[in-house]
Amino acid sequence: MPELLHHLIRDAAASLPNATALTERHVTVSYQALWARVQAVAGGLQALGLAPGDRIAIQLPKTIDNVVFMFASAAAGCVLLPINPALKPHQVMHILNDSGARLLLTNAQRAEPLIDTLDRCPSLEHLVLSDGNAIQGLAGLTTHQASDIHADPVRSEASAGDLAAIFYTSGSTGLPKGVMLSHANLATGAASVNAYLHTRGDDILLALLPFSFDYGFSQLTTAFTAGAQVVLMEYLLPPFIPRAIAQHRVTMLAGVPVMWNQLARVEWPEAARATLRCICNSGGALPVSTTRRLRERLPGTRIYLMYGLTEAFRSTYLDPSLVDAHPDAIGRPIPHAEIHVVRPDGSECATDEPGELVHLGPLVAQGYWNAPDATARTFRAWQGRPAVWSGDQVIRDAQGLLHFVGRQDGMIKTSGYRVSPTEIESEALQMDGVRNAVALGMPDAELGQAIVLFVQGTCDREQLKCHLHRQLPSFMQPAHIRFVDKLPLTPNGKPDHAALRGLLESAA
Repeated sequence: MPELLHHLIRDAAASLPNATALTERHVTVSYQALWARVQAVAGGLQALGLAPGDRIAIQLPKTIDNVVFMFASAAAGCVLLPINPALKPHQVMHILNDSGARLLLTNAQRAEPLIDTLDRCPSLEHLVLSDGNAIQGLAGLTTHQASDIHADPVRSEASAGDLAAIFYTSGSTGLPKGVMLSHANLATGAASVNAYLHTRGDDILLALLPFSFDYGFSQLTTAFTAGAQVVLMEYLLPPFIPRAIAQHRVTMLAGVPVMWNQLARVEWPEAARATLRCICNSGGALPVSTTRRLRERLPGTRIYLMYGLTEAFRSTYLDPSLVDAHPDAIGRPIPHAEIHVVRPDGSECATDEPGELVHLGPLVAQGYWNAPDATARTFRAWQGRPAVWSGDQVIRDAQGLLHFVGRQDGMIKTSGYRVSPTEIESEALQMDGVRNAVALGMPDAELGQAIVLFVQGTCDREQLKCHLHRQLPSFMQPAHIRFVDKLPLTPNGKPDHAALRGLLESAA
């Protein structure tokens, strides 16, 4: 098993040089050509003065350039920092400043809204544009074209335990936290997934999820480990997806519940059903009704129900042979993962007793970047061994299958994203006339949870919606905004979430 992230491509290029690695629209690149480009860009990054451990931020849609620069970052000994293209400028700036990124790769469309704020990112020295366009007004920042970043690489002395990537995920305090993943974390995760998905060299994966999402990024590492092909595509309207599967003869597709809820209701051409051998769900529980619809639509396709968290890559999967009998289960530990269900006192729970899912083993991340207190809370030893405490309540049944119960920290899981209520509340409070705001997640058949924002104040509803639309990405937008004269409080003076949920239920 390769120990370094970029060696996934190197090894595939050595064994399958002419096999197609990536397809972007009508352009394909072989493993041999991809590895040559990765090496050249790694050399170009080193020629710019990027040193081992420096952070390289990338905010792009799914393109070949994006993939090349991500793996070239690792090959140069630097740390990959993928940023969701949907994030707003102030969120991007938080990530750039928190990480201390020295280089940002993006395009002119995404760079222009940052012009007035990039000078407040003291660590950032280089802006690389992927689309050949130019932008003005970036004093103090060296601008390059991606096509000019190439040189003979200098050998990097990275080791398996070195930091390879930081994935930012919403935190319960509001600001996103950077989860630190080593080369070994990512390489072991890819080997684990391949072990239970049985990925082959002739597989074709359709990459629809953003690479800033560790589940989306793993579509690349999973494919490269097996020498398979990845088709790069942004998620479009649901009816286009089965057509793309038929066009590219896709065999594997990963998604989140909101995507599967939509795809379960569209027509699937026979050509799509004929090639698609397996589909995977993570990022939230898949409704049983959706699972059953997918089984009807895709009778020859194996369905993998999975559970994961960025802090430990992935924890469990349900074997497809058990899906019909246990459609509400998240399964058993994946290879290389050790999972326990634990009481607050640290002892192991009995069968069918709810407890916190605690993950041990080589997939456990290195902690949160620049956040020692948060790291100490989540990455705590269990029985003297390094572990990540998920904050998720689960039960283990008599057959050893795990079932998700709920979260402890109030985080909202919507559209496959983990969203901080505090981040939404903080933005609402920026509006004149908003005195208090509380965001909750309510069960929703399509989204997993829908965001409901309770507001105490006198601001205009439409102005508030416009403000949130400007400041927050689409997956953080409240589905409902409810104005209240007074927020119910607990005896400790905190918002009473149970009472607020009661208001919604009584209104319904």
